[in-house]
Amino acid sequence: MIRFTAQSVTLDAAAGEADTPRTISGIAVPYNETATVSTGQQVRIEQGALPVDGPAPRLLESHDPSRIVGLVTAREDTDAGMLFTAEIARTAAGNDLVELVKMGALDSVSIGIEALDYEMDGPTMVVKAADWQELSVVYQPAFAGATISEIAAQAETAPDSTPEETQVSEEIQPEVVEAAPEVVPTAPIHAQPKKFTMPSASEYIAAALEGGHRWHLINDQIKAAAPDVTTTNNDGVLPEPIVGPVYDNYIGERPLVDSFGVRAMPPSGKVFIRPSVSTHTSIGTQSSELATLTSGEFQVQENQVQKGSFGGFVDVSEQLIDWSSPEIISLILTDMGKIYANQTDTVACAAFEAAVTQTATLTSATDAANWVEFIYDAARTILTNSNGNLPDVLVVDPLYWSNLGALADDAGRPLFPQVGPMNALGNVTPGATGASVAFGLEVVVDRNLVLPGGNNVYVGRKDGFEIFETTKGFLSVDNASTRSRTISWLGYFATLMIDDTKFVARA
Repeated sequence: MIRFTAQSVTLDAAAGEADTPRTISGIAVPYNETATVSTGQQVRIEQGALPVDGPAPRLLESHDPSRIVGLVTAREDTDAGMLFTAEIARTAAGNDLVELVKMGALDSVSIGIEALDYEMDGPTMVVKAADWQELSVVYQPAFAGATISEIAAQAETAPDSTPEETQVSEEIQPEVVEAAPEVVPTAPIHAQPKKFTMPSASEYIAAALEGGHRWHLINDQIKAAAPDVTTTNNDGVLPEPIVGPVYDNYIGERPLVDSFGVRAMPPSGKVFIRPSVSTHTSIGTQSSELATLTSGEFQVQENQVQKGSFGGFVDVSEQLIDWSSPEIISLILTDMGKIYANQTDTVACAAFEAAVTQTATLTSATDAANWVEFIYDAARTILTNSNGNLPDVLVVDPLYWSNLGALADDAGRPLFPQVGPMNALGNVTPGATGASVAFGLEVVVDRNLVLPGGNNVYVGRKDGFEIFETTKGFLSVDNASTRSRTISWLGYFATLMIDDTKFVARA
């Protein structure tokens, strides 16, 4: 399931009869723009991918299937994107939604689709056909400026008459407080706690009207008699605010997978075939006129690829879903997407390392001359054994990446400066693991390269190792007996070393 937040919408809550439809309208999703969805996948939707007829998508709030608030009533396919109109139901939830949209608390929309036909453009999934299942009103858009631009709300009828002013019919008379007779002590008076009775409302007003010394005295007495009020005894009225979003240091990136790219996996079968040429034809010199030419054959072998199933689930109580702030479901789905990305990248790294059989010698990872010798030795091996191919990638683990970036020439100058002169061999920076170049090769550093023995340096050509994937996204099931919701994340993933002659590992 792809969640894709789109451009601005408008709200039309027309005045008039109670049965007048309340609608929102706008762009459900812009076409041919790339965005990162909730799973972490980069997605681009082509024009014509979304249907304009068939079952109407339901209108939800925050992609929660238990919070249906209306129905999409009109769809129009344009060059700019998919336009929509949705009617909001006259339910308690619908009324709440109207008020939230009117005040700007919810100001964007997001589609929920199931991709039926797509292709990968590098790390980007290009959706060509999809089943549009729902449209959600959300608060956080994926694109800048995706906010509600216009609100037309039903005006409330003002009352016919204003409340009459309250007239004071009785004049408050100050209460006369007679002074107590003076008592002359006949014995020493020891220090005792000061006793004070809180004045009544009439006494307080009388003192205020009298003013002067009596007014100041009664104020001082009230201040002196007031008890101390501190946070220690009043925890019940102190809120515990959450500052900012939930912090999470987990980076759900797939350096090896994203660099090599993902291919679409056929939907049927648990095993599929990837063909490759195993025997090439033969061409020779004709020995003489009318002599028989060189005979040969052409063979294509089948490479079986086994699909791997990946997934996980959690059970979330209904109480936590209803009471959590920020919303626990979105936090769980984000975490699942990151863990899935890391797990599939780990599988790809292990399969890649196990399939590389050719080696070249790298004696010292801190010697620049030894690195140059290793790179060209590996390139020569690939050029010779893979029928003329040359490498385009250098795959390393974090240790060898740090050694690579620290290389310097005999004068102590960096071999791969961040701001490179024209004669530099590339650029490697500690602030980015991608977009680096060394010896003219793309540098891919992946922390999931953990082959025992530490030979985690590889020179190769990326099209020799293929990766296949179908991302199913998340599945949500309500459990009425336990008042909980089971949320699972699913995907299929597979790899194939289709040509091991295109890779050389450090010996």
